[in-house]
Amino acid sequence: MHTSVRVVGYKKTEFVDEVPSDRIINIQDLQVFQRLSPERNWFDTINALAANAEHTPAYYAIARLAMQIFGSSVTVTRGVAAVISLFVFPCVYWLCLELFAAPLVGWIAMALVAVSPIHVLYAQEARQYSLLTVTTLLASIAFLRAIRQKTKLSWGMYALTVVLGLYSHLLFILVSFAHGVYLLLLEQFRVTKNFLAYLIASLVAIATLIPWIILYFINASSIGEWTARAISFEALIQRWLLNFTALFFDMQVAYNNAQFFDVEAGNDIQFNANDVLLYVIPLFIALVVYAFYILCSRTSISSWLFVVTLLIIPTISLVLPDLISGGQRSSIARYLLPGYVAIQIAVAYLFANRLTASLKYSQQKVWQIILAIALASGTISCIVSAQAETWWNKYSSYYNPEIANIINQANQPLAISSQRRVSRITSLSYELEPNVSVLLVSETEIPEDVKRFREIFLFRPDAELQARLQNDPEYKLELLHAPGQLWRVQIDEAQLSN
Repeated sequence: MHTSVRVVGYKKTEFVDEVPSDRIINIQDLQVFQRLSPERNWFDTINALAANAEHTPAYYAIARLAMQIFGSSVTVTRGVAAVISLFVFPCVYWLCLELFAAPLVGWIAMALVAVSPIHVLYAQEARQYSLLTVTTLLASIAFLRAIRQKTKLSWGMYALTVVLGLYSHLLFILVSFAHGVYLLLLEQFRVTKNFLAYLIASLVAIATLIPWIILYFINASSIGEWTARAISFEALIQRWLLNFTALFFDMQVAYNNAQFFDVEAGNDIQFNANDVLLYVIPLFIALVVYAFYILCSRTSISSWLFVVTLLIIPTISLVLPDLISGGQRSSIARYLLPGYVAIQIAVAYLFANRLTASLKYSQQKVWQIILAIALASGTISCIVSAQAETWWNKYSSYYNPEIANIINQANQPLAISSQRRVSRITSLSYELEPNVSVLLVSETEIPEDVKRFREIFLFRPDAELQARLQNDPEYKLELLHAPGQLWRVQIDEAQLSN
């Protein structure tokens, strides 16, 4: 939802201020702010992105261009990420060729990525994370080729891929840093011509980002506050395990605590003894550990060291701040995509090695079965999530289908929320029937014409509005859906007449 609002050219404050408030509107009046209009041009889009400078503009520029060509529907905004995600396949294949000169590794890596639940989830989101995955792979390819070719042109190509990566997501800088650590270790901490070329290419690329870096620090006070919220160490570990397993298997069977889905609130996860994931997680951990053992013992240092640094550097850069000062950065699955790609490449090499090594026939059959299970678990997970109304990555909008079902069944319904929560109800509006009316309250006063509605609902109000209605004898609140924050509002006609 926020993606299309920014692409159209509204800052968050503009969106909140301009949406109609304190009067009854329909859901189309909310959704108009996610469609291109003559009043909002490219300059407005850039200004809106600058106000949220943690999101660099490459994906949003592509999305706006697509909306101008194909229209402003949800299908178009999500389709941009889906189309970009298709470039992961040739890129991961190419990277495997650069690392191992083994086509089979590339084919298996493509298969693992194709059915990876976490990659499929973010390929469907109208956000820039499929682009981050593509630029991670593309820059890694250019980096390895530049090391091998040692030409100005090859290092220039690497610089261009770094520019694209940085303008795709600021977290890409961790990928570029991982490249530098790899080269420094490979050259045994000597400042070689290759390392100097890497430094020059990286500095040139970062220099192109200076205007955006300035904007980032100007807006730093309001950026990433929720990721720094402290959560318990137990919850952090549990999220790491769940996110890691979603690379291969994601049936959502362990998410029984309703509060888990509000990730931004930092709530804990509760495992049950019957959760399948309790038994699946150790199996995939063992598979990945063995994969890195085989990778490090059967390939050259130039190959295995690259995969290891691509995993460790971006991951540890998010884990350490959480462990030292608190926070939940490393628990957000989409931030760890570069490291997840490294894991999948290592696992792909393991399968390719075991299937082609001089093993007994029975041993090769076992590895064929393990590969088939890994691919089947991912495929089944993707099928299940595709048929589900919602999934864990929806976070604060996870319960929207259930909330919408309650409201849609009502007779002449009105949904009330706070104007400051307009983004939440706009997201919900895509699940609501056209006959549902909406009221956004700017302060705490409820207009008189709400009485003409047969059923009134209060959805995710701010604290002031909720307290106002709870303390006013004219209104009675009945909690209908606690995790989704939905109440039925009953009006005391006798109190109103007095």
